[in-house]
Formats: sequence, structure tokens, C-alpha cells
Amino acid sequence: MANLLIIGAGGVGRVSTFKAAKNKDTFENIVLASRTKSKCDEIAKDIKEKLGVEIKTYSLDANKKENVVELIKKENIDIVCNVALPYQNLPIMHACIETSTAYLDTALAETEDNPDTYYDLQWALDEDFKKAHTMALLGCGFDPGVTSIMVKYAADYLFDEIEEVEIYDCNFGSHGRKFATNFDPEINLRELNLPGKYWENGEWKTTKPFEIQTKHNYPECGEATSILIWHEELESIVKHFPTLKKAKFYMCFSDEYLYHFNALKNVGMFSIEPIEICKNCKISPLQFLAKILPDPQELVKNYKGKTNIGVIVKGKKDGIDKKYYIYNICNHEKAIAETGAHCVSYTTGVPAIIGCKLMAKKIWWDEGVKNVEEFDAKPFFEEMEKQGLPIKIIETEE
Repeated sequence: MANLLIIGAGGVGRVSTFKAAKNKDTFENIVLASRTKSKCDEIAKDIKEKLGVEIKTYSLDANKKENVVELIKKENIDIVCNVALPYQNLPIMHACIETSTAYLDTALAETEDNPDTYYDLQWALDEDFKKAHTMALLGCGFDPGVTSIMVKYAADYLFDEIEEVEIYDCNFGSHGRKFATNFDPEINLRELNLPGKYWENGEWKTTKPFEIQTKHNYPECGEATSILIWHEELESIVKHFPTLKKAKFYMCFSDEYLYHFNALKNVGMFSIEPIEICKNCKISPLQFLAKILPDPQELVKNYKGKTNIGVIVKGKKDGIDKKYYIYNICNHEKAIAETGAHCVSYTTGVPAIIGCKLMAKKIWWDEGVKNVEEFDAKPFFEEMEKQGLPIKIIETEE
């Protein structure tokens, strides 16, 4: 049994806390904390009414390491599940080092003044976690997270050698809004405004944002325009699977989304440079835009449809070229009925708790800073079946 601290009370925090409560045989004491305690209290109230499980709640400014240290010690926490903003990854990690507490996150550490960041800041803490005799598990959401575990499964159980990986993420859902983001607007739009980047023949290649587009057929869902973007799991996949000749990430967008996205970009609304909008008041255009766009959690009122996220892996088995599509389909309405959050939150929050569960049981455990693809994929996939995100595997033709 483990004492679990979940930091972050957005949609992913809601799903993670619900799923932790459904795994009370693993998590003895569940604590939910965020800057806004009222959000934590609302989630705790819903869980009490639906599941009969008590959740402790706290107000926490996780930008300050000492605040996280204090709460870890107060509640005797064993594992911290960080589903807050990526800006807070590093102070939370340092708090875990100081208290010898296990750590998990779902997204790469970022800084507010630079969205173009990499794993080096977190990988650099490997020796510190080893000295503290504990573990940090990075990127344990869906993408990053499950997509890397899919690659690991393919490498261990489907191929002798993997050569190419393409990750495809598409939301076939509809929420009825002209333009909205499915998770934190500032993080989401910063990510999409970066140059594209992919791995090919031993080097990284860069493209202009949205330069490479393709029509892709998503199993059981249909065709959608998919755009090559940089996504953090590419960095760790290339590191841990050195035989890879190609690695790319594609995300799909509707024509309506792209129309609004391009209009906002063209008038400068994605700038992260603060501007003075009134006397003694500065804010970046992107921060202003994030304030006026719909709260991602509000989208649950009308969300219908499903998401399809998966990987296509090519390689050799017994000297023969093989190709597999490994994917998951998640239904928005089912996710909302269970947790009160849509699939984009659900597909991130569920893997986070699976990761915490495997760490708590020492099924996934190795001191230091680790990425998910460094562990056996089978127990994770088995938990996904139990927790509502079953994996499908099909062999396809070249």
C-alpha cells in the first residue's frame, strides 16, 4: 500500500484521482493538491459521491520546492504523481530528491520563457535520484507515455529489430466550439507553434511549423489530415532504440481548427513576449489568449466522439519485413460518464496512475531517472485492459 500525492486539479488530475480511488488496494492514502483548493475539493466531492472514497485536499504552490517538501513530509507520501503544468516539473523533482520520494510526470519539463526544451534538464537528475535511492518516471501519459510503451512492446515481442516508427494522434471528437484546446491552452498552442522535427538516417531534421501534412487512415475511425510536429517522446525513443532509421510524430487537425489557428498566429497571438496592455500591466499575447479561450474542462458538456492514438512500427522478424499498427480508441462520452473528463484528459490520467501502481508494487522499479520504454510493456498493457484503455494490435501490409 502506498501514500499517493497527485499535484494538479485540471482534467488530467480529475481522471488520475478517480482512477487512484478505484485502486484503493494499491493507494492507501490519496492526496490531491493544486494552487486552487476549490478545484481539488470539487473533485474530492464527486469521488466521495460516486465511489465512497475519501480524498484529502490541499492548496499548493508547486513552483516552490519547499512547499512540496512540506506536504510530502506531512502526509508521509511515497509517490508523487505530477499532472500539473510542465513549468513545475523541476521544483517537484527536487522536492522528491530531498525527501527520497518516487516521482512520475506526464510531460516534458518546460520553462515559461522557452517552449523548445528537451529531456536533458530532467535526465541530468539521474544521479541525484540514485543517491536518494528512489526513482523518477518521465512522460507516463499517453503521448508521451503509452506510445513509447507500444514501441517497447513491438521491439520485445513482435520484431527482432525495429527500423521505423510513426506515431499518429487524432481526436475525432466534437465539442461544439469554434476554437478550443483540449488541455492547457498556453502549453498546447506553444507546442504547435514550434518547428516540426523528426529522426531520419542518424540525424534530426527540422521543418517549418505545419509544413509536412499527410492524409492518414485511422483504424475504425477514418481518414484525417495529419501534420508532422515535434513531440518529446521522439527524443527518448531514438535514444533507447538505436536501430531506428526513422521516427516521426503526426497529429490531426480539422480544417476549422487550422483556419482559426492560422488567423490567430498571423495577428501575433502566439507570442510569448510580454507587452504592455495598460499602465503598469504586461502580459504576453499567448497568456491573454489562454485566458479568453474556453477552459478545457468546460468542453465535457457537449463532447461526443472518440480519440485514436497509436504507432506504426516497421522492422524485421526472422529476416522478413513486418509492419504492425498498435493503437487505442477512447470514447469521450464513456470517459465523461466515468470521471467527468473527456478522452484527452482520460488518456493521460489513466496511464499516469498505472505507472504509479506499477512503481508502488515494484513491478516497474529502478533507481534513477527513467523513461517508460525502459521497462517491460506487458504488465502496463495488462493494466490498461483493466483500467479502461485496451490496446489493439493489427499486422498490416507494406
